Formats: sequence, structure tokens, C-alpha cells
Amino acid sequence: MSLQDSKAKYPQDVVAVFHAAFHPTKGNIIDWSLKASDDLSLDHLEYSALPSGLHLVDEDVVYFNKDGHHGVCVFRRRKTTEHGHRGFRLSSLGILLAKSRRPRPWRHTAALKELITQIYSKLEMYEILEPTDEDWEPARAFFEERKVRRADLGGAGDWNGWSHDLYELDNPHNPDLHLTHLLRILGPSSLTLYKHIIGRRRILILTLPPVEAACILCHVAADLCFEEQVDYTSSQPGSSRDDKPARLRGKHREGINVLGMVTLSDLDRLIMESKTGRGWIACTTDAIFLDKPQCYDLLINLTTLSPNKSTRPTFSISRPIETGSSRGPTHRLSTSRFTWSDVKLWNEIDRLLQIDAGNNGTESHTCCGPSGTASLDGKSRLITTWTDAWRVYEDVCLICAGLWMGSWRSNSQMSYSTAGGARSWGAVRLEGDDDLSLGSFVRTVGAGIEGGPGIGGTSASGNGSSLTPTTPTNKPMRRVSAMSWPGSRAANASSSTAVSDSDTDAGDKGKSRELSSSSALSAATAQTDDTAVTGATACEPRDGQLLTTLALLQTFHAHTCFQLSQLESFLSPERDATTTVVLSSRDLMAFELGPWSALDERYIGWLADEYAGGAKVVVKRGWKDVLGVMFGYS
Repeated sequence: MSLQDSKAKYPQDVVAVFHAAFHPTKGNIIDWSLKASDDLSLDHLEYSALPSGLHLVDEDVVYFNKDGHHGVCVFRRRKTTEHGHRGFRLSSLGILLAKSRRPRPWRHTAALKELITQIYSKLEMYEILEPTDEDWEPARAFFEERKVRRADLGGAGDWNGWSHDLYELDNPHNPDLHLTHLLRILGPSSLTLYKHIIGRRRILILTLPPVEAACILCHVAADLCFEEQVDYTSSQPGSSRDDKPARLRGKHREGINVLGMVTLSDLDRLIMESKTGRGWIACTTDAIFLDKPQCYDLLINLTTLSPNKSTRPTFSISRPIETGSSRGPTHRLSTSRFTWSDVKLWNEIDRLLQIDAGNNGTESHTCCGPSGTASLDGKSRLITTWTDAWRVYEDVCLICAGLWMGSWRSNSQMSYSTAGGARSWGAVRLEGDDDLSLGSFVRTVGAGIEGGPGIGGTSASGNGSSLTPTTPTNKPMRRVSAMSWPGSRAANASSSTAVSDSDTDAGDKGKSRELSSSSALSAATAQTDDTAVTGATACEPRDGQLLTTLALLQTFHAHTCFQLSQLESFLSPERDATTTVVLSSRDLMAFELGPWSALDERYIGWLADEYAGGAKVVVKRGWKDVLGVMFGYS
């Protein structure tokens, strides 16, 4: 293959390829590697490539991060009769990518799987125990095709908006395609994860092998706030951070750090990463981290997820212990669940998940299920949500919270639900059809889901043609909120609710708050013709999945923008490190947060630390505030 053909076919951002294996006397080792530079260190990478417990599965995919270089490896367990190997050879073939604004190791996953199959098939065919230098020739060819040749990586690490990631690159291994299924697994508690992501906290996910689902969750969770956290203008020629609208910007110009798989050998690294204030999210198979809560702020225990019992993962928050002694534990884990203030946002998310389930199903997300899901018997597969005590508890809480919040008199006009208009925000609706028009509606730069450079008003399909919108299903759904105006109202609104950067500029806060953050879904560019697909079940499953993912990402982004705009309204332009802003319980309700929630109070503090420009935000509650919230007094 010529160099020109290689550039056109493969992303050229690989800086190293390596093979890690388990040696019976030496432990985990790297027995072969190629590097683009001798300065690149591969020390201790073998532990991330072969985490504890991986010997229990035949194959797996592991995502990791080494000194800022994102990477991926493909694990294989091969049978052997060699002495000392206990019946199996354990090894992984992986790569490291160059540092960039948007590293995408998953673009190489399929090729890595084919490569490791090709190499191992030859070894098994000729009964070769130890690969020779010649056996690595396919890996050398792989490296030559994809190694770094240009400082700009040929655009492989650029950030150009979600439609570019999902449509133009069109990679089936993109972690964001698993967003819908992972939200179903985590349930409403996924919004606790969302708050920790935007607050740049330290998040650790404990999992059992296989680890691919946990690694995917790391990347997906980081993408929930990627659009607001990353400073994508600095990577564009002739642009600067000052070119962006005059909104609150964070202290950091990069998204939360995705560390991927970590092990006990990374303890010192986690401490160093914590000092940057950028935040991180990682996963591990080492249960000993349960005894080290001082190393993280939020623990998501996926080991409690059981398809036989239909249980949820456990969320635990690390809390400091005030002791007079320097000995003993300094932190303890406290179980956390979603707060009532999460109900509004979760209802919208759950509504989109209902549409996706009816349209696409969840069969394509087998890698995200708990280990052993494929081997479940028919009886286990028939477990319904009514047998899940935790799910029933969630449903009761959602309904009760929706009824309570419907009585709140200070509901914000900006929301991500516009059923019946913004005036219906907080109203409770338990029966009847809910409309949702999921079309290829694209917002302008900075106004929502397409908030990357160069996207503007282009079609989400990436080729200039708009995807056909879907019409609502006829299945009645229990909902407290809805996503968009029904039928013709959405079409009529599309010409009047297009959002631009100037509409959401912080200098026009009042106008910004009157906008519905879901108006982008009914914004301006979608047109139907004689060939339009009518009916959600009529669209291609792949297109429906992409549209649902885009809608979910835009919902999270709109909610983030709304809360940052509310925070800005309480800050003075002349704020500095000596400024202190005091918020009351009613002020918290302006953020659509719970006036009595300790987690929401900490969440406001996290937002202020990152976005308030040094100002300190304090929440104070008095008995007058409590009565005012309870009875609606001003």
C-alpha cells in the first residue's frame, strides 16, 4: 500500500505498538514493542494491559492511559500444556496514541483484533510456543501504516463536533454508541456520576472481568461534559479562547482526564493526577481500592450488578473522617443515590431511552452486560422490572418527586422539556402519549450538541443530507416531562426557535433562560420530503441509535449550559479570589437543585471552583428559607 493510500484509509496517530504477556516466573512483561521515539517510556504498561482477574475470560478489550497517551489493547487467553502456565498463555497486543485534543483509540480496535488473530493463528497452526522476530512482521506493517508522520496527526486528533464523531467517522467501536445501554444499567444514579464529571471529581469504577464495559463507561462519562470542558478553539488555526461567546469558562482547557484501566501500581500516579484539579475517571479490577477511599471521590461498584438479581451498581461517596489521631482511616465510603432534583433531567433521559428501546432494542450492546450474560438461561432473561426491588423503589421515588416538584413555584423557564410549552415545566403527566420528534436537527456552533468548530448548520449525517426525522410512537408511557412539542407545533417552532451563539451569550441572560434547551432538537434545518421515513420503527436501527445518542448528548449539554448561566447570574463581573457569594435554599432551586440535598450543595461548590473565576460560593439555610421553599413564600 502506498503512503498516500495509507493516509486516506487509516488514522495516523500511533506512537507505539507493544505485546504484553504473563511470564510464569517474571510476571507481567512487555516482550516485544515498536516506538516512534526512543523517549517514549513503556514502563509499567504491562500491568494496565493485563489487569488482575483477566485470566478468567478468553478475550477482552482494555483502554488505558500512559503519561497522557491514550491506548487500547486486545487480550487473548490461549490454551497451552506448557509447564508453569497453568493451562493458559495470557497476552495482550496494544497501541499508544499521540497526545491530541480528541484521541480516539477505538478507531484501531477492530484492526487490532484482526491483527492479533492473524498472529496467533499462525503460532497455533505451526505449534510455535515463543514468537520469533519474523512472526511480528504483520505488527510492523500495522505500525508503519498508522504511525505518526505529521505534527497535526493529519486531523486524527481534532475535535469537530459530535456529528463528525458519530456520523463521519462512523466507527462501531465508538464508546458513545453505548451511552443508551449504560444509562439503563446505571439508572437515575447516572446523574450523580454526571455531577461528579462536571465538577471534575476523582471517579473510580470497580469491575470484574471482562473490563471492556467499564473502560467504555469511563470514556462515555467523560463525554457527557466534554463539550463544555474542552477548549476546542485553541486547536483551530487563527482562533483563540476569546473568540468563544462570553460565557463562564473553566480553569482547565481540557476535559476530565480519562485514565482507563488502573492497578495498584498506579497509586502514586492517582495522587499526582488528583493534585492537578482537572479530575479523572478510571476503572480497576483490584478490590483493595475499597479500602482506600482517600484516593477517590466517587466509587461505582459494578460488581454488585447482577443479571440474576436485576440489581443496580452501587454508588459510594468518599467522606473524610474527623479524628484526633493520625492513625487509622481518614475517609469512609457512604452509599449514595440520586437526589430528587435529578428527577426532571432523568425523566427526559429515560424518555429518550424508551424511544430507543422501542426502536432499536439493546441486543447490539452485548459487551456492556455483566459477565456471563450470554450464558443466562431463559428464565433469567424473562426477569421483568417488577421483580427488581430497586427499580420499583426508583419508580416510586420518581413519581413522588415529580409530584412534589410540580408544586414548586420557582421552576425555571429554561428546561429541556417543552411539552405544552415551557409553562408546563414541572407539571405531572402519568398517562397518554408523549410526543418526541427525533430528527437530524442541528444547532449552530456553541448553542448545543454540535458545539465544535466547523459544524455550524450542517446536517448531522455529515454528507450534507439530513436524516429523516422520526414521528412519535403510539405506546403510552409514564412520564413527568416530554422532549419536544408535538407534531405540527414542532415543525412550526423550528423556524422560530433556532439558537445562535448570540442567543445564549451570557450578556443576554434573560433571553437565554427563556430558551428551551431542547429547542435545538426542533431547530431549523430539518426538512421532510416524499421519501421521508414516517414512524420511529421505520428508520434504520443504526440511524435511530445515532439520533438517540445525539439527543442524549445534547440534553446533558443543554442542562450544563443552563446551570452555568444560572451560576453566572449570581456572580459579579469584578469577582476575584476574595469574593464570597452566599446562596439561599431558594437560590438553589433556581439551579433546579434540591434545597436540602447535601450532594447538590457540594455540586454548587464544585461548579464555583471550576467556573467562578476564584470566587467562593457558600450555601446557607435558615428556617425562613426552609419554610419559604416548603410553602412557596418568596
